[in-house]
Amino acid sequence: MSLYLTAMLAIIRREALRFIHQRSRFLAALVRPLVWLVVFAAGFRAALGLSIIPPYQTYITYEVYIVPGLCGMIQLFNGMQSSLSLVYDQEMGSMRLLLTSPLPRWWLLFSKLLAGVAVSILQVYVFLAIAAGFGIVLPLAGYALVLPALLVSGLMLGALGLLISSTIRQLENFAGVMNFVIFPMFFLSTALYPLWKMAESSTLLRDICAWNPFTHAVELIRFALYLELNGWALLWVCLSFAVFFGLALVGYDPAYGMTRRRKG
Repeated sequence: MSLYLTAMLAIIRREALRFIHQRSRFLAALVRPLVWLVVFAAGFRAALGLSIIPPYQTYITYEVYIVPGLCGMIQLFNGMQSSLSLVYDQEMGSMRLLLTSPLPRWWLLFSKLLAGVAVSILQVYVFLAIAAGFGIVLPLAGYALVLPALLVSGLMLGALGLLISSTIRQLENFAGVMNFVIFPMFFLSTALYPLWKMAESSTLLRDICAWNPFTHAVELIRFALYLELNGWALLWVCLSFAVFFGLALVGYDPAYGMTRRRKG
């Protein structure tokens, strides 16, 4: 057990050092949600009126509504960026060296995944602090209760990035694949507008949003911030994590992923 913990702490420490040395990554993670919060929310406030929907007990402004979605955005982009570092490690050979250690491959990949989630949670809390400075104050207990939701959603989104990285052969191809995944997942979700608003324009788009795993990650965060548990969202996120992580393990198996890339 001590060997397992030592390996996990070493991987987390490596990710933390990389994060410290890449301060632009931290700032970039905050610029995107802050632009939505300050600029776009001001323009959409009048166009997108919001009715009383759970977990809210009264009418809310558009800025308040999108905060959980922007927290999910931070975790989504961070999950993809962490996976980008994996692709880089694969090209440099350090990832192959790590996976040849005597510890189980699933533990090493999970440790890498957990390290990325820890960074994303830190980014989310900094964003929530800045949002509070703009007057968007959430229930005090919500800041603590959202932590488990951020952990679960971060693991799911990180596992998705891990799965994508297991299919990429060259670093140059990763940016295009990221955009192909990130933007549909983000815009076809409840991050920016509720399902009933989407249904007014298209029932098909509403159904796609309802099946989108990112929608359930956002709703899990949203309810947790307001001291409620969305059981259906939690179940959906956990199932999605199991599927994504399981497929990623197959992709990183020497008989499938790494061997295929060496031959390519």
